[in-house]
Amino acid sequence: MTEALIKARGLCKRYRSGEVVIGAVTNISLVIEKGDFLAIVGRSGSGKSTLLHLLGLLDRPDSGQLSFAGRYVEHLGEERRAEIRNQKIGFVFQLPTLLPRASAVENVALPLAYGGVGRRQRARLAEEALAAVSLTHRLSHYPQQLSGGEQQRVAIARAIVARPALILADEPTGALDSVTGDGILSLFEHFNEEGRTIVVVTHDAEVAKRARRRVTLHDGAIVDDVAKPPRHFNSLSLAGNAVS
Repeated sequence: MTEALIKARGLCKRYRSGEVVIGAVTNISLVIEKGDFLAIVGRSGSGKSTLLHLLGLLDRPDSGQLSFAGRYVEHLGEERRAEIRNQKIGFVFQLPTLLPRASAVENVALPLAYGGVGRRQRARLAEEALAAVSLTHRLSHYPQQLSGGEQQRVAIARAIVARPALILADEPTGALDSVTGDGILSLFEHFNEEGRTIVVVTHDAEVAKRARRRVTLHDGAIVDDVAKPPRHFNSLSLAGNAVS
């Protein structure tokens, strides 16, 4: 029996625009199991990115409960939430947001530096992460020396370098051509086969097809949740640890 990594119950998030209150996420309940590969889909404004930010502890719900690896996290202090984000969650966004004056290996090592990992170990782990995305020949290159696809692979290496339990990706192929985007999705499939839990926000039906499960949002609510038949993982060595 699989174990739940995330449990959301009755999540609501509202934003105010002048005199108008907008319900970005409304009464969402969702369970994401360890090893899931989930695509969150829906039209623009359906609440996809808001939900991702709530799941990634980048924002707080106005109401509802959220647990990560068995621990409720919606009321944790900012310092503890930041620790969980740094140690347990890897983020990939549509734009790589790399530091322009840092090399690929230095960009990838950033989460480890924030986590207090020593310089030599940071360099070793960052090089291993870049090898996992086939960029060993670009260790010393700066972002402006890399193609768009290579920059996104550096961002993915940065997301996995701390061996997080969860990878959250918001339109990770939206700024890439179809061939390069296909390569990025193949990386996600590979990491998922190794046991990594992945959640991808996308408006692209072709991207959603690559996931093992598809959750559809409409006006901030879940209207569909469809899973493909389960598959067996080759390894669970990268599944991540529970929150302590």
